[in-house]
Amino acid sequence: MEILFVSHKFPPSTGGMEKHCYELLTGMEKRCKTHRLIYDSKGSRLLFFLSLRRKIGKICKAHPHIDIIYFNDALIATFCSFFKLRKHISYVVTLHGLDVVFPSRIYHKYLFNRLNFYNRMIAVSSATARKALALGIDPEKLAVVSNGVDVPCNRDTPECVFRDWLLTKRMDPAGRRLLLMTGRPVKRKGFSWFAEHVFPQLQEQFYLIITGSFHPRPTWTERFVYLLPNKWREKIMLFFGYFSDERRLREIIGQTNLIKHAGCLPYPEVELLYGKVDAFLMPNIPVEGDMEGFGLACLEASAHGAPVFASDIDGIPDAIINEKNGFLLPPEDAGAWAGKLNDFAHNADAYRPCKARFSRFTKANYSWERMVDAYHDIFKNLCVNRK
Repeated sequence: MEILFVSHKFPPSTGGMEKHCYELLTGMEKRCKTHRLIYDSKGSRLLFFLSLRRKIGKICKAHPHIDIIYFNDALIATFCSFFKLRKHISYVVTLHGLDVVFPSRIYHKYLFNRLNFYNRMIAVSSATARKALALGIDPEKLAVVSNGVDVPCNRDTPECVFRDWLLTKRMDPAGRRLLLMTGRPVKRKGFSWFAEHVFPQLQEQFYLIITGSFHPRPTWTERFVYLLPNKWREKIMLFFGYFSDERRLREIIGQTNLIKHAGCLPYPEVELLYGKVDAFLMPNIPVEGDMEGFGLACLEASAHGAPVFASDIDGIPDAIINEKNGFLLPPEDAGAWAGKLNDFAHNADAYRPCKARFSRFTKANYSWERMVDAYHDIFKNLCVNRK
């Protein structure tokens, strides 16, 4: 079996789609012959897209035994659906979430359904699959394969080392319980919603840490985008991944010393936080035209032993099973979130056994190895059926 991987989402860029593509590609390299056509953040992304027809043709000519061309998201797959399909090759695409629900009638009516020209579509969650089916994707061609998670090494960082690390990052929780949120500050993540509506209701003393890309001051891009009409601004922000929640989050952080945005951190430092915080939060809220395809950060936190509190929305329930490896809460229900976290603080002994139990469940049921095995089976079946 020989596979060509085509993707514009790959490290050194960071994110769930980039992680998914990296793990799938490196895992598949151990099982079969692979070729890469990857945008690696060097040069223009637009030129990368415009050169795809020529480059795919060149690779297929040089390697005539390619069995499968794989696209890592619906955007690049839709773009390439206008190219001439090779009859002896099977085409596969992964659907993540935003690439399905992007708020554009033109995209949904004239472009998205072109994915049915391909042989197989693989959704990262049941929620993503339901959205795709509602938009006309052939159910016979659709499968669901959940993402995985890195299984961490059991390293216990001394408390004094962790305290020193906090000080180097200018964080002083002063004995308060630590809450953690990670990711890009986009509206669906619910960062500013939680900070504005839930955090003030927490009776126990908490300190909230947020990590991920963040600009402490407005950028020229942000100033320009906010000059646009709301209708266009929201679509542009979604399409390009601009930080739609950053402005409000910046205002809230400026009003308190109990919320700290640490910016982008190397993954070992994020792992350190996963293992040391009292709880990990994913308070997503509904946003029209956007969705959380899976909820990979929840799994990472859970695997490291952090109790996870997450919104019961979109693809998150595929990652977090209520009271199996975390707690699911109703989205945009500030009272429910505050009540649960206050109970967590006041009844710490009752929740303490959950850490190890939740971590074991996550490690036993989610792994990149299992994900790659599932993809390998799908690819292999396509090859067998073609022969």
